[in-house]
Amino acid sequence: MSAPMPAFPQGFLWGVATSAYQIEGAVREDGRGESVWDTFCRRPGAIRDGHTGDVATDHYHRWARDVALLAELGVDAYRFSIAWPRIQPDGAGPPNPAGLDFYDRLTDALLAAGIIPVPTLYHWDLPQALEDGGGWLNRQAAQRFADYAALAAGRLADRVGTWITLNEPFVVTAFGYALGIHAPGRTLMLGALPAAHHQLLGHGLATAALRAAGAREVLIANNYSPAWPASEGDADREAARAYDTLHNRMFTDPILLGRYPDLSAFGIGPEGLPCVRDGDLAVISAPLDGLGVNYYMPTRLSALPGSPLPFQMQPIPGYPVTAFGWPVVPAGLTELLTTLAGRYGGALPAVYVTENGCSQADQPGPGGGVADPGRIGYLDGHIRAVHDAIAAGVDVRGYFHWTLADNFEWSEGYHQRFGLVYTDFETLERSPKASFAWYRDLIAAQRAGARDDRGARARDARGSAVPGPGVPGPAE
Repeated sequence: MSAPMPAFPQGFLWGVATSAYQIEGAVREDGRGESVWDTFCRRPGAIRDGHTGDVATDHYHRWARDVALLAELGVDAYRFSIAWPRIQPDGAGPPNPAGLDFYDRLTDALLAAGIIPVPTLYHWDLPQALEDGGGWLNRQAAQRFADYAALAAGRLADRVGTWITLNEPFVVTAFGYALGIHAPGRTLMLGALPAAHHQLLGHGLATAALRAAGAREVLIANNYSPAWPASEGDADREAARAYDTLHNRMFTDPILLGRYPDLSAFGIGPEGLPCVRDGDLAVISAPLDGLGVNYYMPTRLSALPGSPLPFQMQPIPGYPVTAFGWPVVPAGLTELLTTLAGRYGGALPAVYVTENGCSQADQPGPGGGVADPGRIGYLDGHIRAVHDAIAAGVDVRGYFHWTLADNFEWSEGYHQRFGLVYTDFETLERSPKASFAWYRDLIAAQRAGARDDRGARARDARGSAVPGPGVPGPAE
């Protein structure tokens, strides 16, 4: 039996995360336009077994059941994404009323259940009409994104205080535009870098639009991975440094420091990216209220001389792996959070772990229940890793597990199950797994502990300050 979970700070947010294309379905209903993922799923061989997100988990029709599951789970907050093609079918112009109505209903239901809605504006489902015009390679996409942000916030910001602009611009750039394994399926290698800059510019412009519409907090959610050299040799250490620059610093330095990192490892001189114009970095580096951190695993690198990408990924031996084959390294999350704090210092805003989870080969047992001890162990280890970072002084304010229920897992189709809830993809029935109960009980215990802790401190304060949100109290 593991030791009791340490107490987290008062006000710490417990949540789960989802994304629109992975759960909503209803891709041709109520005026929704086509997204790049609709198009990509029709490309032969793009998605395992030809699966699509046409139905996904049918959240568009079953959202009330999903909100009930969230309430049963007891989360403080729910991170979901808004489908841009539902709001602007062609990525421009006036809003689609039916699309806004859907998220309006969802927001009201969450608030009625005592759950904080945390919408992400862009979780990869770019309207296909914008991609036809160049997508994120076209600077105009950044302004279109800001216009869309204004429409969404104009409808919801009276009830939604916290917004996330982009989800994982690194993955969009690398998988979507450089390597072609995600939508829109382009294979441009380093020619994809303008997509990185234009996403960041869109983030900056959308931040201004959100604040103008009344948003109280604006974040971005980046995917991060500690870069480990495969050996202590200089070449492998340089390879790890180059990967860290491309994966981690490229999408954070401009936002927090107002400048791009040194890109000389990729043949880019001090003049920088030609797509960067005067004033862009001032827009991108507008102050943020929080940084979303998505973590799944570290990356181990060795040198690859003569390649435009001067590194290659290597296996990480010695760790258990998920059904995806990803190594389970909870200490990597502590390393990541403390590295961010050390790297950016006072420029780092409050941090939220906005995604963290694992795929397991879950199946119902004879009685219908779904035992997933591997996920429970994963959750336990990674939540403790977050606490270790807080104890080390990192201002971590919340943890969002990926994900609520098994869903469409991008190029893997329906073959990878990340959910706390089992989805039968034939009937679309939802069944909470053992990990659902474990996380529910953890949240309840932390909430009860926080109440008890407040009472004890109030009785015994004798003039001392009570830690507020984000300020660690003593570990138990």
